[in-house]
Amino acid sequence: MKSITIKGSKRESVGKVATKALRNAGMVPCVIYGGENPIHFSAEEKAFKNLVYTPNVYTASIDVDGQKIPAILQDIQFHPVTDRIIHVDFYQLFDDKEITMKIPVRLVGTSPGVLNGGSLRFTNRKLRVKALPANLPDFVTADISELKIGSKLVVTSLFNDDYTFMHPDNTVVVQVRTSRNATEDVEEEEGTEEATPEAAAE
Repeated sequence: MKSITIKGSKRESVGKVATKALRNAGMVPCVIYGGENPIHFSAEEKAFKNLVYTPNVYTASIDVDGQKIPAILQDIQFHPVTDRIIHVDFYQLFDDKEITMKIPVRLVGTSPGVLNGGSLRFTNRKLRVKALPANLPDFVTADISELKIGSKLVVTSLFNDDYTFMHPDNTVVVQVRTSRNATEDVEEEEGTEEATPEAAAE
């Protein structure tokens, strides 16, 4: 999985006054959990742009005064009025410890059911997977090239040795359902077949 570097500085004081002063200066108070002790630091708000405002998922390399700490975004708080980021929690990663993350699903292929007028229902656009940090994928690939009208893909169809899905086996990821257009297409095809011999006779 791709990583985004965020540079920060340790916070000497974590009180309300110090936190307010940081925010007024355009900085975001942050905490990294998961290690022996929580690490309090602050970073510029703009540093989170590529990590937060994107449909993709990334790990983070937190550079705190020269010390690089691999982590994932755990929680983020926004101001209720301005929508500015006011606090971020991270969780530290360790090479030998599995982590659970929501990973986006990417559809590939063309569904014959959709070509025939069916409706594609993308039920789960992100899936929770558990893996070692090195095995976390950028996205989960779902091949829909075999989906006909009435067919569906469940998580067991997306099995991968590198990670485990944290969902029931019957969880539907994507399906193709019938629609009014699909019914009309069938009727039009039948009508065309019946009309063809008459047209040939003329």
